[in-house]
Amino acid sequence: MTDERPLLSVRGLRKHFPLRGGLFAREVQSVRAVDGVDFELAAGETLGLVGESGCGKSTTGRCIMRLIEPTSGQIVFQGRDVTTLEGEELRALRRDMQIIFQDPFASLNPRHTVRGIVGEALVIHSLARGRRELDDRVVELLETVGLQAGHLHRFPHEFSGGQRQRIGIARALAVQPKLLVCDEPVSALDVSIQAQVINLLEDLQEKFGLTYLFIAHDLSVVEHISDRVAVMYLGRVVEIAPSDELYANPRHPYTEALLSAVPIPDPQVKRKRIVLQGDVPNPINPPSGCHFHTRCPLAEPRCSTEVPALHESREGHWVSCHVRQ
Repeated sequence: MTDERPLLSVRGLRKHFPLRGGLFAREVQSVRAVDGVDFELAAGETLGLVGESGCGKSTTGRCIMRLIEPTSGQIVFQGRDVTTLEGEELRALRRDMQIIFQDPFASLNPRHTVRGIVGEALVIHSLARGRRELDDRVVELLETVGLQAGHLHRFPHEFSGGQRQRIGIARALAVQPKLLVCDEPVSALDVSIQAQVINLLEDLQEKFGLTYLFIAHDLSVVEHISDRVAVMYLGRVVEIAPSDELYANPRHPYTEALLSAVPIPDPQVKRKRIVLQGDVPNPINPPSGCHFHTRCPLAEPRCSTEVPALHESREGHWVSCHVRQ
C-alpha cells in the first residue's frame, strides 16, 4: 500500500432494481442486488470480492464504474464522490478507472480489429497523434500482455479465449488507469489459462502500480492474487480480512462453508465439508435481520431481527455476525 488515504472508499452502497407490473407498469417490488456494502481499497492493493452467483459482486463493480447507477451510497475515488460526477468530469474519470469483463468474446466488438478495439480509447482521450503513433502504441500494449504485432489487424474470432482476454486487458491498460475492476476475468477460461492470466495481472500490477478489485465466485482463484478478501452474501459484505488470515481463520459461518468446498490438492489432508441447508433466499424479499440466518447452523433468535454490524474482531479482520464476536 503506497498511500495512507484509500484510493477507493465505498460507503452504504445500494442498488435496487425495480420490478414493474400492472397496467401502468408501476414499480411493485425491487431486487436488492446490493444492500449496504462498505469497504476501502488502498493504492497498489488487490481486494478480492467473492461470493455465490447472484450475491451482488458484479453489480458492486459496475456501480463503482458508473456503468449502472447506484440507488444510494457513496463511492469516493481519489477524494471525489463518483456518484455526483456528470459529463466531462465522468468521462475524465474513465481514464483512471477501467474494467475487465468476464466474457472476453462478448465484450469485444466482432466487427473491429484488435487495432480498433485497443486503440479506441487512445483516440477518445487524445492519447495518440496520427495513425503511426496509434499503431505503435497499440503494438506496445499487445506486447505488454503477451501478444504480437502481427495480431494488430485480426478480428476477435481469430483468437482463443485466453488471447481474447489479453486483448481486453490491453484495452483497459491503454489509458493508463489507476484502478482496474476485474469482473470474473478468468471464470470463462480453462484452468491452465486461468493461471497464465492471473500471473499476467500480477506482473502488470508490479510494473504499473495498479490497484485491483478482483471479483470472483471461487475462493481458490483469489487466494494468491489478493492482499485482502471480502466475502459477500445476498448483497452484503459479511467478512473482510487479509488473505492469509481469512483462509487460515475464517470467522463468519458462510465463509467457513465456502472454504470447506475448496479442493485441497494433497490427498492426505482432509477437510470437513460444511453443507448449508436450504437455498439462497430471493433478493426480492430477503430475510430480516442477518440475511444468512435462514441457513446458518449457529443462528440465534436475535439473528432474525437484528442486522449485525461489520465489526473488527481482531486487527484488520472484520466480520458481520452476532455469534462470532
